[in-house]
Amino acid sequence: MGKPTGFLEYLRELPVDRSAAMRIRDWQEFHLKMEDSKLREQGARCMDCGTPFCHTGTLLSSGASGCPINNLIPEWNALVFRGLWREALDRLHKTNNFPEFTGRVCPAPCEGSCVLGINNPPVTIKSIEYAIAERGFDEGWITAEVPVTRTGKTVAVIGSGPAGLAAAAQLNQAGHSVTVYERADRIGGLLMYGIPNMKLDKEYVQRRVDLLAEEGVTFVTNTEVGKDITAHELKGKFDAMVLAIGATKPRDLPIEGRSLKGVHFAMDFLKANTKSLLDSHLKDGAYISAEGKDVVVIGGGDTGTDCVGTSLRHICKSVVQLEILPKPPLERGIDNPWPEWPRVYKLDYGQEEAEEIQGSDPRTYLTTAKRFIGDEEGCLTGIEICQITWTRDSQGRFVPEDVPGSERVVSAQLALLAMGFVGPEQDLLEQLGVERDARSNARATHGKYNTSVPGVFAAGDARRGQSLVVWAINEGRGAAREVDKYLVGSSELP
Repeated sequence: MGKPTGFLEYLRELPVDRSAAMRIRDWQEFHLKMEDSKLREQGARCMDCGTPFCHTGTLLSSGASGCPINNLIPEWNALVFRGLWREALDRLHKTNNFPEFTGRVCPAPCEGSCVLGINNPPVTIKSIEYAIAERGFDEGWITAEVPVTRTGKTVAVIGSGPAGLAAAAQLNQAGHSVTVYERADRIGGLLMYGIPNMKLDKEYVQRRVDLLAEEGVTFVTNTEVGKDITAHELKGKFDAMVLAIGATKPRDLPIEGRSLKGVHFAMDFLKANTKSLLDSHLKDGAYISAEGKDVVVIGGGDTGTDCVGTSLRHICKSVVQLEILPKPPLERGIDNPWPEWPRVYKLDYGQEEAEEIQGSDPRTYLTTAKRFIGDEEGCLTGIEICQITWTRDSQGRFVPEDVPGSERVVSAQLALLAMGFVGPEQDLLEQLGVERDARSNARATHGKYNTSVPGVFAAGDARRGQSLVVWAINEGRGAAREVDKYLVGSSELP
């Protein structure tokens, strides 16, 4: 504990963001750095709470409660308060390979279960984590750590998102020779092409990739395992394989007009934008433009928010976001007690920007799309939407029911489907003969990660379904430990 009375003396403060009106003019990160003195005060707010729920990493009501990678949060909060930044970084790296990523994009379930948060605003854990990581890079403390010896064992990691990179980093440190295969032209998976630049500048993704390469990890891009190289050919070349292919099959909306020009999956929109931004700063035109268009984003969550923020930076005419769920309450409901993740209303960065530009939150709740409307040339011109209510069916499950007479048409020349993902793409799993669960994920027990095929392991969204970056890191690290045991009989990996 840094300061016994800190939580009584200091109020919660977050780093200042650039104004919404200014930041939508570019693709740069919008969070500004906080001065050391303020960070030390925020670290001092961490309580001597006895049981630090912030790093328990459990699942409550199907959501994360506490840090899924069990970050030693109270320890590095106290060290930051004392100005011992190098020691704080050491504690952070004990559990987290990539704090520069989680400090930017994690929704911080740790803060949702902070004990101080029972009756006060919780400790600013996420911004302190970010500051520790960036201090480490700025001071030159984070450098390549090349393994002293090699085991002679080889591992192929399929997919270079957070789970794949975490597994590769850990296995490389254990002395195994690791090759990461990525079908895109750049390494990073979700981190590179799934998260927009204003949330996670790709400079920082490449910085970590370069560091891993310096440590001995081999990266192969533009290679889709299962097509460019068969799964069995790859399996024959390596002693073990880790499937970290993500859950990239998007949930579709098969309603009338789905084939109209202008209706796209959200991830196609976001990926093309980031690739064009990196290739030519959008000068090549190789992206789906929202400029001058009425945009309707169907679905909430982070992906929907990212579509809103990206559309505004394209200078769209307007943006509306349809949410099928009701508007969350301003405070925790009685059915959402601490330390569960607080399901409360908030403005994320995209909605905040839309409110600044359009004058109101772009989200309309309890609303669904019924059909897409087009012109004679097959181009989208509007969407018929209606209000819904949630009722229970004969089996007691909640189902949406249309509200009669609530139908109306909204103008739209671009519709973005951001309704989540339904599992991993199946070709590679089928080639290998990997068993799948009822949700089409690779069947592998959490904590063991071994699939039905000997020597083949699965981690991240490919195993657990669509989830958080921090859960992917958890699984990548866990899978690495199990692969290490498989290869040499035991493991000292954390």
